[in-house]
Amino acid sequence: MRRQIQKLIDDEINPFVAGHGGRIELVDYLDRNVYIQMLGGCQGCAASSATLKQGVERLLREAFNDEIAQIIDVTDHGSGDNPYYTESPF
Repeated sequence: MRRQIQKLIDDEINPFVAGHGGRIELVDYLDRNVYIQMLGGCQGCAASSATLKQGVERLLREAFNDEIAQIIDVTDHGSGDNPYYTESPF
């Protein structure tokens, strides 16, 4: 399952967030929970929660809903050096 999740992140999610200088990293898949970290422009971005819910979580659930309990962001958003948005775009 971990390889399948990583492939989806690499093939579908990272090309999307790369446009903002970001990257999503799979940290772990344990007990049906997916642990991700947001890097680059996503780390500390004011729109990171929208990216997580409307992008990452939506795509992972569409592909693997029965295999996933939670998608957990373990990113330290307070230490983002170059967030894409510093204020909410919404």
